[in-house]
Amino acid sequence: MTSPKQLGQFLSAVLCSVLLAGCASTAITLNPSPQAPVCDRAATALVLWAPEWRSDQKDIAQREAAAATGLKNFLDSSGCFARSELRRIPNLTSGAISAQLASQGRSFNRVVVIGVREFGPVVKLLSSAALLEGGTEAVLQVTTYAMPGMGQPREFTVHWRNGGPGVVRGVAGLPEDMQAALLAGLQPDKAAR
Repeated sequence: MTSPKQLGQFLSAVLCSVLLAGCASTAITLNPSPQAPVCDRAATALVLWAPEWRSDQKDIAQREAAAATGLKNFLDSSGCFARSELRRIPNLTSGAISAQLASQGRSFNRVVVIGVREFGPVVKLLSSAALLEGGTEAVLQVTTYAMPGMGQPREFTVHWRNGGPGVVRGVAGLPEDMQAALLAGLQPDKAAR
């Protein structure tokens, strides 16, 4: 026969095990929403990117390397565009973007500019019933231009987060997280053929 005290200890142990095991979920917000796919399997695209870190950002070199790898892997494997070229630019000013466009000639019919505003592991202590809540977050500012006349740009923000109670992540999985954020934001699965 089990006493109420033993039952309480058992339930506490089960609850702690569930919380420590971590229940990861993914949340995606496009702002404004909804957004038509950026990807177009018939298009050729110049993809420019640069980080826009906050002043107190940690592990900048590791985050930038992971972002570059994730961006490259996404473009290589997603089928987003018929052909694409990825370039890291020093900043996202109109001058830096114009300089890249002047140097590329007319070999692309789409330009995609990605600002990486937030990217990396997040950890919150005592934020809810769980003692620890964490995961990975990516905030990307996406601007697209149709070539050759450039025209009016389309701009939106992708906020991708994967995590939950008991989830702790480091920088090792960040390239895959960048790919997942780009899949959610650029939507290659809905791309025109």
